[in-house]
Amino acid sequence: MRATVMEIDLNAFKYNINSIKQKIGNGIEIMPIIKANAYGTYINTRLDILKEFNIVAVATVDEGVSIRKLGYTKDIFILNQPYVTEIDDIMENNLIVGISSNNFLKTLGNDGRKVKIHIEIGTGMGRTGIRPSRIEEYVKEVRQYNNIIIDGIYTHLSSPDIDKEYTNKQLASFEKAVNYCKENLSQIRYIHASASNAILNFNEAKYNLIRPGIIIYGYESSKGALEKIHLKPVCKLKSKIILLKTVKEGTSIGYGRSYITKRETKVATIPIGYADGFRRCLSNDWYVYINGSKCPIIGNICMDSFMADVTELQKVNEGDEVIIWDNENITIEEIAQKCDTINYEIMSTISSRVPRCFVKD
Repeated sequence: MRATVMEIDLNAFKYNINSIKQKIGNGIEIMPIIKANAYGTYINTRLDILKEFNIVAVATVDEGVSIRKLGYTKDIFILNQPYVTEIDDIMENNLIVGISSNNFLKTLGNDGRKVKIHIEIGTGMGRTGIRPSRIEEYVKEVRQYNNIIIDGIYTHLSSPDIDKEYTNKQLASFEKAVNYCKENLSQIRYIHASASNAILNFNEAKYNLIRPGIIIYGYESSKGALEKIHLKPVCKLKSKIILLKTVKEGTSIGYGRSYITKRETKVATIPIGYADGFRRCLSNDWYVYINGSKCPIIGNICMDSFMADVTELQKVNEGDEVIIWDNENITIEEIAQKCDTINYEIMSTISSRVPRCFVKD
């Protein structure tokens, strides 16, 4: 196995699911969001984990097909409006789709094969979804097609972590569509609006299904989230020193000669680079954790590796472990802040060439 790995703690994942269950109480089902390779953790490849849920959610049809091919036999929901060229894959793999497009609805209906849908209500996200005032009209359009089953209704809340007033307006708009569906659709099964931030901040938004994302992986959905629920981070990104050398003062390190040694320096080369998702913006201005100490990155981070100054370490050898993040000495949130982004992006962009190593203890 490659020296660079992402370690995934499956027990931590299960702990987080149980914490969420305790938070929401009985009568509400969990639909875990496992899009983007389960936020980079690849838990979406673990059938033993997925089969614990009656329904899972992904972003794209291709993601849904992969999970069906893995052997998952229960419901798979496609969160985002698909495109008409994906209808064959939807039908052949028995996927449930979220829709709000008239053209897609027409093509889906004319296909003739049975399919379940959730109608997306656009309450203020500004992305997809029909206007709440169109729910009666849209339901009538759907009912023209005997092959389409309305299995659910949902919306996306844009700001439940920072804007209570706006979120309440969204929920009020959604509630009008929900009430119509409850009165007119006896077969509707799922009503959902809550992703991670709404789960933590809006009890009234839970309905009978929730869509937890980053919190199932143990990370904050917004600042202060961990004060509202106890979670365990599931992943660590680690590597090893593959080469040690001592260079003279005045030696240039890396592409562009962005770092020149100011003393005799012991340099460690570590095999993870920007093609693996380790951001180039951390060059010369960040550190990694080796043998109990923070060691500065020197030189520009390369596509496949980077260098660190380990001169201050009393003991260091090739093969020593290098912590990129471990949720204790270096956290994803710290790296995200340094890169002017969010923890979601840091996690989900660790590339596929980094092996995922699953642990249970």
